[in-house]
Amino acid sequence: MKVILRKDVKGRGRTGDIVDVADGFARNYLIPQGFATLASAGAVDQAKSMQRARAIKLEKEKAGALETAETLNATSVTIPVNAGEEGKLFGSVTVADVAKAIAKQTNLEIDRRDVTLSGQIKALGEFSAAVELHPEVTANVAISVVAAS
Repeated sequence: MKVILRKDVKGRGRTGDIVDVADGFARNYLIPQGFATLASAGAVDQAKSMQRARAIKLEKEKAGALETAETLNATSVTIPVNAGEEGKLFGSVTVADVAKAIAKQTNLEIDRRDVTLSGQIKALGEFSAAVELHPEVTANVAISVVAAS
């Protein structure tokens, strides 16, 4: 059965896509939950407008992500931690710590799941983290881990 997706459905498609699914899946799940409508001639035109709206929304999100990436690329984040005399940390700096430090020092809310560290941070020093702001936009943030006073 051909249906037009009204919302993104994982493993099936995105809003406005015309997909072929099993009859029972369409009748019992997609249509009653409001995820899809039957693909009639008039509905195909509606699907095209959904796809155009999705493309415009993605472009706006990408533009916003590019602006945020410029800010983050020029930013150095300082994270004070407890450390021993030889510079070893009592624990480690995690992606959650990095996301909190970015939010506190730049007023940009970053989800910890979007932050990637190149390795574990278990010593004082200079490091970098990658922040995925959009599927096509990634920013690199300089991290300075210093001893807390």
